[in-house]
Amino acid sequence: MTINTKRIFYIDQLADPSFADTLKMRPDITLDRLAGDDPETVTKPVLAAAHAYQTSSTRHELPRPYWADAPLLARTPNLLVVSTNGAGYDTVNLAACTAAGVLVVNQAGGNREAVAEHVLGMMLGLSKRIIETDRYMRRTAGINRNVFLGNDIHGKTVGIVGLGHVGSRVAELCRGLFAMRVLACDPYLSVETMRARGAEKVVLDDLLRQADFVSINCPRTDETVGMIGARQYALMQPHAFFINTARGGIHDEAALAKALQEKRLAGAGLDVWDTEPPPPEHPLLAFDNVLVSPHTAGVTREARANMGRIAAEQLIGLFDGKPAPRVLNPDVWPRYAERFAAAFGRRPEAG
Repeated sequence: MTINTKRIFYIDQLADPSFADTLKMRPDITLDRLAGDDPETVTKPVLAAAHAYQTSSTRHELPRPYWADAPLLARTPNLLVVSTNGAGYDTVNLAACTAAGVLVVNQAGGNREAVAEHVLGMMLGLSKRIIETDRYMRRTAGINRNVFLGNDIHGKTVGIVGLGHVGSRVAELCRGLFAMRVLACDPYLSVETMRARGAEKVVLDDLLRQADFVSINCPRTDETVGMIGARQYALMQPHAFFINTARGGIHDEAALAKALQEKRLAGAGLDVWDTEPPPPEHPLLAFDNVLVSPHTAGVTREARANMGRIAAEQLIGLFDGKPAPRVLNPDVWPRYAERFAAAFGRRPEAG
């Protein structure tokens, strides 16, 4: 028996009202909100009927029972699509979704401008020592400005780890605004593709040795967790800055604190953390040459509205049987197409 009504659910809150506003244009789509602490009597019928799940991609924002993993998938027998806010998918088990025939999509690129600008802001703040002088002047009378000599970033070398939506925009800004040399490490892109995106393809070790600024812009995966540790920091130049606006866990926080303490790095810009937000006593918060933010690089009004709209439009397109532009588990498509046809009476278009 085919059905006409499509049901989407989310937990607690949406990233932006634009998601719901866009869906309102489609009377055949129902949006259900669940609270993370709702009793099973409330959640069971919603989960059982759901065709799509719009979920947070941030581990610390979403209750563990609502991560898109095998236990939740067992409670959502009609689920066809998991859609994550932003580019990350930390709360999604891709293998489990693929095994269940569930397509996983994200909103990669929706916040690229916001995150790239944040990277540039951190580069400028660190190299000009703005954060250090700001802190000094707020707690100490008088200042010898010559003690806080900074550096221009014009003509320097930036090393970008992950040359996707955000990384390629960082490359574009660094080249265009400051005539910087751009090195990039991305094992999934060819030399030609990276050259077209304005970067020289290098291996990670060479990037770390040559860069004046290292910017992490790759997703958190089994391959990237713990990718930057003591050995990698030791390869960097003493005047270099380390910046991560991607995900916590990609870099080793304790090893970074040790490298800074031993003055083997000039400073760091950190928007992401193992635990978010980090506790006030976190060792990295004790350094004046560490510029920090609470995972807000991609949290701007414009980015949130853009991602909400993209997410809604992508789900509408999927429900209409169109190909998805941002699929994270393409191998699931044959099984997904079978399940889609069983639910809606027609097969979706292959991408």
